[in-house]
Amino acid sequence: MVACVLAAVVGYDREYRAKDAGLKTHFLVALGSALFMIISRYGFGDSTQVDFSRVAAQVVSGIGFIGAGTIIFQKQIVRGLTTASSLWATSGIGMAAGAGLYAIAVSATLLTLIGLEAFGYLLKKFGARRIYISVLVNNKQTAQRVYFDLKKVGYQILSYELSLVDKADGYRVAIVVRSLVGNDEEGFIEVLHTNPDITVEQVE
Repeated sequence: MVACVLAAVVGYDREYRAKDAGLKTHFLVALGSALFMIISRYGFGDSTQVDFSRVAAQVVSGIGFIGAGTIIFQKQIVRGLTTASSLWATSGIGMAAGAGLYAIAVSATLLTLIGLEAFGYLLKKFGARRIYISVLVNNKQTAQRVYFDLKKVGYQILSYELSLVDKADGYRVAIVVRSLVGNDEEGFIEVLHTNPDITVEQVE
């Protein structure tokens, strides 16, 4: 019960952020971890021929399969690492609760929330973020202009991909940039829209 309550707190944070692994997933991960910890400790009696740590140890490696399912590599950007990490931490919280280490479980829950929320707030204020920009252009010269305009306004180019759509639509430019806080993002989008040779497909 302790494991489930603590995991629900972390899971609600992920649910609030509309992540793939939300409240139900974190709840079940902690419940399963606590259950396996209890089985590992009490499920084999007092036999001296059994290594009690083996069942618990498999939870640490086994949770990696669930975490891997939340990680997506899309448009040159890796997504889901934080959610996978929160699942891994939640399994540890469940194991601590299953072992009766309630103070450690509560402390780990608080630290997990600090890592998810407090650090997220600070990074939004003082950090940087990755932006995926996809535009359609008529020719390669315009594609180069998009690249240099991004550099000019202070973006760091992480990846640049030019592909031919068809003869009618021209080329697609897909760029991933690193944007520092204070970069004029809206101003650059406005420049793109005012250029008749550039059609903005997507910015995220």
